[in-house]
Amino acid sequence: MRFVLQRVKHASVKVDGELIGSIGRGYMVLMGVSDTDTEEITDKMVDKMCKLRIFEDENGKTNCSLADVDGEILLISQFTLYADCSHGNRPGFTGAGNPELANHLYEHALARCAGQVRKVEHGIFGADMKVELLNDGPFTILLDSDTIVKKK
Repeated sequence: MRFVLQRVKHASVKVDGELIGSIGRGYMVLMGVSDTDTEEITDKMVDKMCKLRIFEDENGKTNCSLADVDGEILLISQFTLYADCSHGNRPGFTGAGNPELANHLYEHALARCAGQVRKVEHGIFGADMKVELLNDGPFTILLDSDTIVKKK
């Protein structure tokens, strides 16, 4: 599982010109799933993401978590995080999880986030989404379950 996490001032997602979700200060997260991912891995990844201390405290140090700043999450499913660009110039996506599993784990991640954060917004799984954001920093982090969680 891969999360591309961006600390944002605000972010939103539209589908067919309609606003689907928007947040203020917090994280805009792109989430990619592989076929080896599980609910247990999802839980560990969400917990790690929510506990990251990447917001500034009163001294300007990155010591505050999402909960400390009453931050929000916009979570977007993004199979292209598993793009394989090693052969030729057209990416392959065979490393991405099958859509049924990916959607299940995406919904599971949304529920897990909702248990830890006041406001969680999302896109529409499999839709052509337009995401807008104002990156705060910029501050972007890649969380990969291959390094965060030891797969069996």
